[in-house]
Amino acid sequence: MEVFPLHPWDLSPQEAMALQERLARRVLLTPLDAPPRTICGLDLSAEDPEGYAQGAAVVMSFPDLEVLEVRTARRRVTFPYIPGLLAFREAPILAAALERLSLRPDCLLVDGQGIAHPRRFGIASHIGLLTDRPSIGCAKSLLRGRHNPLPPDAGSWEPLVDGGEVVGAALRTRPGAAPLYVSPGHRVDLAGAVRLVLACIRGHRLPEPIRLAHQAAAGRLPERAPTQPWEGQLL
Repeated sequence: MEVFPLHPWDLSPQEAMALQERLARRVLLTPLDAPPRTICGLDLSAEDPEGYAQGAAVVMSFPDLEVLEVRTARRRVTFPYIPGLLAFREAPILAAALERLSLRPDCLLVDGQGIAHPRRFGIASHIGLLTDRPSIGCAKSLLRGRHNPLPPDAGSWEPLVDGGEVVGAALRTRPGAAPLYVSPGHRVDLAGAVRLVLACIRGHRLPEPIRLAHQAAAGRLPERAPTQPWEGQLL
């Protein structure tokens, strides 16, 4: 899968924030052109004692969620942990995993924020621009915004509002479970993002593509090459 070199990664935190503000103007919040046939989950392992982390990309068919391809990439982490600048720490490693894919998935689910971000440009938006694919952020914790209390039922959700702007949704994916924070990244709107995430839930809090990407990043899901060509999705 092609990843476009939009900019260098060796930036200072101040340069990184300025870049986010510029790139946020390129984000498109539009309905999906068509229902996806394939969807890719992205996640990164924790940094090991040597300073390396492993990124994983898991491509699944949609809506039946059959695993089609699993690729990983292990790289040294070079950017410090700074809230709001997660992309500069994780995206280069995730991009390396994406570049190893034979398939070109229709949509990307990223463990992190989309536009629910101080500069409206979280890691899901960044990955969306790097690949020019629809992308959705699925975060386990809240970075930005407030929401009303959620009913306990699975599938219930409340708008996530920041500065008077709806930037995402607090979504209950399992009865009584803590909410998942869903926000559009690029080339998808909020309603479409919520529908797609819910369609990827298989009894767990996380959508299945991200849950399996988490396993692959931790070395618990082996790499897998595609076993059949998918029309229009092979490079």
